Amino acid sequence: MKRIFIIIILSFIMISCENKESINTNITLENIKEIVENKEYLIIDVRTEEEYKEGHIKESINIPYDEIDENIEIDKDKIIFVYCRSGNRSRIAQETLTQLGYVVHDLGAYNNIDLPKE
Repeated sequence: MKRIFIIIILSFIMISCENKESINTNITLENIKEIVENKEYLIIDVRTEEEYKEGHIKESINIPYDEIDENIEIDKDKIIFVYCRSGNRSRIAQETLTQLGYVVHDLGAYNNIDLPKE
């Protein structure tokens, strides 16, 4: 289920980027399947540690948005998905990580994400 959801998200991202000249649009459905199968993505919960402990997306890691800076150690070869409680902190995290050279997509609010949670 999680893989299907990620494939769908990446497909929408691919479609939404088709008309933006500044974004590399060489991603295909086959690339998306490969990314998911090879776990070439990372899901980051940018809420506080306390919020994360109350519940989070399975296999996500917790890095509060205000701790994201140039010293962060994340594999730049992975596609990153971020989320928070309402979407505000994840937007800030997306902007910061993008400026640092990462490929980042904002999933928005935790309660609106249809992925397995724990």
